[in-house]
Amino acid sequence: MTAMGAGRVAAVHRRYAFVLLGGVQTTLIFTLAALAIPLPRIAREFDLARADVILLNAAYGLTFTGLLLFGGRLADRYGGRRALTAGLLLFAAASALVPLAPGMGMLLVARFAQGAGAALIAPAAMAVLHAVFPSPTEYGRAMATWGGLSVLGATAGNLLSGVISTLLSWRWAFAIPLVVALAALVLTPRLLPDTAPSRSRTLDLPGALLATAGISLASYGLIVTDTRPWSSGGVLAPLLCGIVLLAAFWYAERHVRDPLLRPGFLRDRQRVLALAAIALSACGTAMTFVVLSLQLQQARDWSQLQTAAAFAPFAVALIASSRTAGPLIGRYGARTVTAAGLGTAAAGLALLAFTGFDAHLSYGWGLLPGLVLLPAGAAASFAGGAVLATEGVPQQRAGLAGGVLNTAMEFGPTLLLAILLTLGSDASSLAAAGAALAAVALLHHRTR
Repeated sequence: MTAMGAGRVAAVHRRYAFVLLGGVQTTLIFTLAALAIPLPRIAREFDLARADVILLNAAYGLTFTGLLLFGGRLADRYGGRRALTAGLLLFAAASALVPLAPGMGMLLVARFAQGAGAALIAPAAMAVLHAVFPSPTEYGRAMATWGGLSVLGATAGNLLSGVISTLLSWRWAFAIPLVVALAALVLTPRLLPDTAPSRSRTLDLPGALLATAGISLASYGLIVTDTRPWSSGGVLAPLLCGIVLLAAFWYAERHVRDPLLRPGFLRDRQRVLALAAIALSACGTAMTFVVLSLQLQQARDWSQLQTAAAFAPFAVALIASSRTAGPLIGRYGARTVTAAGLGTAAAGLALLAFTGFDAHLSYGWGLLPGLVLLPAGAAASFAGGAVLATEGVPQQRAGLAGGVLNTAMEFGPTLLLAILLTLGSDASSLAAAGAALAAVALLHHRTR
């Protein structure tokens, strides 16, 4: 085989590896979002109290978000492919239990276990991705596409779960993660390189425990603000305990030889702004799904299928923007694309805030413009933010970068949603989210 032919084979192999890793990452977020639409049906089937519904809805996200930093360390310590395989095994086993769950108990345990498996998979996948594309230029191009996969997974989870649960059963929607996990387990040893472990790295178990407990407790405290006032014990107790544990984690990391999260990792202004862009973009898209789904089904009496169809242009704009983000980053730079994406998403949120809740306006005038601008901008800001957040990260810390990026993507929206949804009305919440996106866009524009 000639050198040119070998190069083409290697390029095709890398493309297949990216498709595999990207499909897994998309499925993780699909699984997180897929419970939201059929949740009322599940609550009626299992006769769940309001508190049980909230816990069930939060279970996957709590373990996923809480364990991401430790998952990143495991990927760096034992090798990305080994951590990925372990995470896929746990995720597949848990995913097999979800459709078979006879009641709340098994379903809750399965969702917690799914989240734990996802916390291993997400940073490990990024560590392997770094090995697949070792050169900074190739890795940057790959991350430009990777950045939009999570919001694509969330969109698919919201749309497909509603359609499948209406036409068949909510249980069938959760067969998708199982199929993807099993396929990935078969293909991983064939398509993905075996990344070298870093035996010199410690696990930093005290730091992992503090981070996991702190993030999980703070997240739960923020989640229950949906049904309880901020001043209640049910909110303040977990929230304050979580904050104290996170403060202890930050202090401890400054005094250990090999910290789970080096303080200097977040001193980079570019990386912090990129993580803020990712968190705000995730918050804006998640909030839009939450408030508009409720608005359309409760205030306008739309069915689940009609609501899913209303978000179809959202998905189309998201995919189109994701496909163009990479070439735009190559031409104009990640910072410029991130700022432009944030500004476009902010405009979409502003339109939805001012016209999306007016029942007298048709779908084409009241909702469609915002449902196109928001995902188009969010996909661009995700892509640019992912490139900026991982720029200059060496291979031996790719797992850490993956853990931090995914934590921003999951914990950021939890925090911001809890705050923004207290502003009095859904329109005010969307407008405030748009203003925050515009502010971060301006900061990106001014940063050189």
